[in-house]
Amino acid sequence: MNDVISDSPSKDECNLAMLAHLLGAFTGFVGALILWLVKRDEFGFVAEEAREALNFQITVAIALAASVMLKLVLIGFLLFPIILVANFIFCILGAVSAAKGKHYRYPLTLRLVS
Repeated sequence: MNDVISDSPSKDECNLAMLAHLLGAFTGFVGALILWLVKRDEFGFVAEEAREALNFQITVAIALAASVMLKLVLIGFLLFPIILVANFIFCILGAVSAAKGKHYRYPLTLRLVS
C-alpha cells in the first residue's frame, strides 16, 4: 500500500545514458542517434540524455565543418583541435553526470532534435 515511487533513474538507465554521452566522443552523432532511436520510447532518462548528446554532436559536426572551411584563412588550424578537445571534455562531463543519475546540458548547443 505504501509503495515508494522513485523519480531517480535505475542503474541500467544511468549506464545507457552514460553510454550515449561516451559514444558521442568516439562515433560523433551516429552513436547517440542510434541509442536515442532505439531507447526513446522505453526509458525517459535515456531518451533525454541521448537527445542532448545528439544535439551536441550535431553542433560539434557543424563547428568542425566550419573550421575546415576556415583553414583557408589559417584560423581553422587552431579551431579544429580546440573543438575536438572540448568535445571530449564535455562528453566525459556528461557521462559522469549521467552515471550519477543527473541530467546534463551541454553549453553552446543548438537544440535541433526535440
